[in-house]
Amino acid sequence: MVPLQKRDQFDNLEKHTQWGIEFVEKYTKFVKERSEIETSYAKQIRNLSKKYQPKKNSREEDESKYTFCRAFLTTLNELNDYAGQHEVISENLTSQIITELSRYLQELKSERKSHFHDGRKAQQHVESSWKQLESCKRRFERDCKEADRAQQYFERMDADINVTKADVEKARQQAQMRHQMAADSKSEYSSYLQKFNQEQNDHYYTIIPNIFQKLQDMEEKRIERIGVCMKTFADVDRQVLPIVGKCLDGMTKSAESIEPKTDSQQVVESFKSGFEPPGEVEFEDYGQAMKRTASETSLSNSKEGKERPAGKSKGKLWPFIKNKNKSPKQHKEPLSHRLNDFMASKPKMHCLRSLRRGLSLKLGSGPEDFSHLPPEQRRKKLQGKIDELNKDIQKDMDQRDALTKMKDVYVKNPQMGDPASVDPRLSEIGQSIEKLQSELQKFEGWLAEVEERMPSKSDTHRRSGFFETQNNTTVSNNCAQDRESPDGSYTEEQNSETQVKVSTHPVPTTSTPEFDDEFDDEDTLPTIGTCKALYPFAGHNEGTIAVAEGELLYVIEEDKGDGWTRVRRNEDEEGYVPSSYVEVFLETNAKGAMTYI
Repeated sequence: MVPLQKRDQFDNLEKHTQWGIEFVEKYTKFVKERSEIETSYAKQIRNLSKKYQPKKNSREEDESKYTFCRAFLTTLNELNDYAGQHEVISENLTSQIITELSRYLQELKSERKSHFHDGRKAQQHVESSWKQLESCKRRFERDCKEADRAQQYFERMDADINVTKADVEKARQQAQMRHQMAADSKSEYSSYLQKFNQEQNDHYYTIIPNIFQKLQDMEEKRIERIGVCMKTFADVDRQVLPIVGKCLDGMTKSAESIEPKTDSQQVVESFKSGFEPPGEVEFEDYGQAMKRTASETSLSNSKEGKERPAGKSKGKLWPFIKNKNKSPKQHKEPLSHRLNDFMASKPKMHCLRSLRRGLSLKLGSGPEDFSHLPPEQRRKKLQGKIDELNKDIQKDMDQRDALTKMKDVYVKNPQMGDPASVDPRLSEIGQSIEKLQSELQKFEGWLAEVEERMPSKSDTHRRSGFFETQNNTTVSNNCAQDRESPDGSYTEEQNSETQVKVSTHPVPTTSTPEFDDEFDDEDTLPTIGTCKALYPFAGHNEGTIAVAEGELLYVIEEDKGDGWTRVRRNEDEEGYVPSSYVEVFLETNAKGAMTYI
């Protein structure tokens, strides 16, 4: 029964070592999943960084001049490096743990199989010897019993007088033979017993302990290897911590480099228009018209024409209106009828500049001279174009110098090349330089024109004083200002009182050099109604205003057929929105006034 007890312990060890192998497999799977998580996380971080990187040929490139945009770009780059460290973690986990444990598992399974094979073989050998010993023992027991029965039979035969001497001799020989067989069985049993005892002693004191020791060593190595892998698991993360710390330090440094004042100054420089601030609004005394008699309010009142100041004011008349010669005296006809006749006979004309602007904007690109931009922005654009042309000219001149030197080398050493082969390229570059220089002169002329027209601080003060002197003298000299809608067409709008004053005075037919500058000036327009936004409008283009769906705004200029309506949100925010995007509700008196426009 002792071998069976040992075999039970052998089975327990076999189960335990199998569980140890399964644990190694489970830990390997755990590390593999951790590696996959690191790879996936690094990929998502890289995609996130790539998603928010500035796109080429987009508005985001212009935003790189702001410190907070550069800080965000640095953060994205550091985040990309941070993702790279997680990829390093995944690679190290795979190479230092997963690959090693996978190879070790194969070796562990092979070693375990070998040890248990030797154990089973030794167990089978001792069990076989035990069975042979039992067989010898039973044979010896059987032979002893046979010898006793033969001896008893011989003694009975020898005591019986009726038995012949031959039978007695035969029984005696049979008894002797059985005794000899019993003696042989005893000797064999004794010999095999000694052999079995030796083998059993070797089995339980040498063979099995050695196998168990090997299994113990194997188990200790397995546990030690798991401990090393767990330490490596932590060291892999610890190795990348310095670089991760540098990435985080880079993000912190970029955040600390943000300069709000510098960014705000960049905004000022980017959107500085260069327009001269408007003068003070003149007082218009509408009470005087109520005190006049019907004869005094005639359109041909020459006294008011003489009292009109000769100086130029903010509310300048439309320069392209042709004045119709009317009969100077029509006192009996109502003033409203005279106003209707006057406005019906007055054609609306647009200057070439406005037509050119409207055409260029409708085609989707601004004019070549950037005349659609405010003075300051136009100056910056022209200066940038001049710098670009200078670079191109310098590049072509460098190429021309290089080709000239190459031609000289060919002339001195004809075996190196034909000098005439360079002439076509030199001619082409020369034509390109001439063309670029012509373009450069054109843009420099436009730049000089813009710089001459841009007002200085002293001019601004003089104009302000000029308007102050005219504040109390020019009361009735006010008419519609020319305005430019997003498509480039100019419109004009007047209230009824202003139109009365226009009809009582002649319209100037000549333009001054300052026409283009004052042509873009705008007065605060009266509200003629309200509107409700039906759809949201972004308002990215210059002159437009962004509106939200359902927002209520004031209408200051109705659609003139160009598809745009001018609206106002507050005193400082106004612009154009598509007419199809809003529902307009004009006031009753405003609708009546609009019929004269």
